[in-house]
Amino acid sequence: MTRLAPRPLPGGDAHGGPLPLPDPLSHLPILILFPHNRCNCRCLMCDIWKERRTLEIGAGEVARWREEWRQLGVERVVLSGGEALMHSDLFSLCALLREAGIGITLLSSGLLLARHAEKIAEYVDDLVVSLDGPRDLHDAIRNVPRAFDRLAEGVRAVRAAGPAGTVTARCTVQRRNALRLRDTVAAARDLDLDRISFLAVDLSSTAFNRPEGEGATPRAELALAREELPLLAEEIDALERDCAAELASGFVAESAARLRTRLLAYFTAIAGDGPFPGNRCNAPWVSSVVEADGTVRPCFFHPAIGNLREAGSLGAVLGSPEARAFRASLDVAADPVCQRCVCSLALR
Repeated sequence: MTRLAPRPLPGGDAHGGPLPLPDPLSHLPILILFPHNRCNCRCLMCDIWKERRTLEIGAGEVARWREEWRQLGVERVVLSGGEALMHSDLFSLCALLREAGIGITLLSSGLLLARHAEKIAEYVDDLVVSLDGPRDLHDAIRNVPRAFDRLAEGVRAVRAAGPAGTVTARCTVQRRNALRLRDTVAAARDLDLDRISFLAVDLSSTAFNRPEGEGATPRAELALAREELPLLAEEIDALERDCAAELASGFVAESAARLRTRLLAYFTAIAGDGPFPGNRCNAPWVSSVVEADGTVRPCFFHPAIGNLREAGSLGAVLGSPEARAFRASLDVAADPVCQRCVCSLALR
């Protein structure tokens, strides 16, 4: 995997004064692209796998759009979804981005890594896999037999296929794995990953294809009960003690203090026992999300502001009166969607 561009990571604090909020947008370093809308896992905290239609962003479309993306200042495309590796021609799309000098981050469940290891090593310079815990827990949450073993095989195959690159994990913390943070760090070590990051499960939006009301996963299956909150506090304390080296080295991306904010305070607020932790975020001003049907969102969680296919260009969507009005009226500190956000982005 060849490093092509800096990898600004979601969830940063970007301390040091107000975040830039340019309008009209002057620089869009991150574009989050859903090349494919379906998934091959059956996770409790996500309903993307229930989608039966197949929608894709084609390589021909990327060929038409990529020059404008460069002009907008796109440095990195994050391939999300859905499972991007289920795309019918993903690596033609990746080749177009590489030719444009755009870095590629691939978010993946890990189930198809081994099959595509050589192409991943050739085109992707930043691989982020989902990890829900050690083998037993990961397989149970993914609802896929041997999911952990397939992830391990895939990571080994990618490592063997090319020069050493960055392979990290994201763990979505919810009721079933919240008290096994240390076990999850150990699993990340066993998988030979470079880093692991923890974020809380989203319980407030319709992102990840979740319906509202009837049909939605009951919150009680994902949120910690009030009596479990002290146990989470104890687990974070134990992580700080037992994984001090991993915290100090950055192998665990968040500090213990940040985990107390982003996990414990968040689940405490979900239980109704405190305010949601504040977020510093300028995602709608420095990034954009393009879904497999062309829908454009300012971030994962806010409503759509247009459609790339209908508008013909990303700039037309981001510069539309509706998009500019949204950004002008958005107060991140007070907005209820932003207050409950589990995946903020703060960039300078």
